[in-house]
This record gives sequence, C-alpha cells and structure tokens, in this order.
Amino acid sequence: MTDQTTSDIVVDAEPSAIMTVIADFPSYPSWATGVKEARVVELDEFGARATEVQFVLDATPIRDTYTLGYTWDGDHKVEWKIAEPGSMLKGMDGAYVLDALGDGKTRVTYRLAVDVSIPLLGMLRRKAEKVIIDTALKGLKKRVESTPA
Repeated sequence: MTDQTTSDIVVDAEPSAIMTVIADFPSYPSWATGVKEARVVELDEFGARATEVQFVLDATPIRDTYTLGYTWDGDHKVEWKIAEPGSMLKGMDGAYVLDALGDGKTRVTYRLAVDVSIPLLGMLRRKAEKVIIDTALKGLKKRVESTPA
C-alpha cells in the first residue's frame, strides 16, 4: 500500500510529550474515536514500547479486531503495519512523524493507507482515511494539550 493520505497539525508540546501519549495504547479508548480497546500484545526488548497492539474498533461502518506491528524511531517517528488483519481491515500502513518547531510546538504529520475487504472506490477510501486522520490528530492534540507536563 503506497498510496497514503497525509495531514498534519501543530501541537503545543514537545515531541517527547506527544510520543508519550501516542505510546500509551491502553488510554486510546478515552481519546481516539472508535477505538473501544487497545491491548499491548508485545513490548520491545527493553520493555519500554509496544511492538504489537491489538485493537477493537467500532467506527461505523467498520467494526473489527486487528493487530498492528509498530516500529519506533525515538521521539520523532513511529510507523505501523497490519500484523494480523481483521475481518474487514485487510491492510493498514501508517506513521506519525513529529517535527519540533521551537517554542514548545511540534508539527505532527499523520500518514495512513487502509485496505478493507469491502470494495471502495479510491476516492471514497481516501475520504475515509482523511476523516480518520483528522479525527485522530484533533483527538491527539486535545489529549496532549490537556495532559499535565
């Protein structure tokens, strides 16, 4: 899946604070729309960050359980790919890329490509990806900016 949808947002926080929120998978149901459960399946060799996470998603029309594999690059980038597809989600590649802007601000870029088992026209798939990305970025910004430093 090379055709990704991309969007970004500026968050009033340092990259490390944002990455802490991104890496806190069990809290996703409280801020990530549609995520009903996020369970860490496997941690890295240091026991610090998740390398596999199982998600239960209920975002009409998609209700599914799937597992994503994560690759971390410090506090500046995290990428994921589907490790175990669900019944509807056949593929998902994505990334958060964080760029410090100075003055405690960070640009967060979210890239996403989703492949579902139901046929969707490319235009509809990209529109769905855009909604997912924009909702996730707004939720992330709100969560980070409301979390005490």
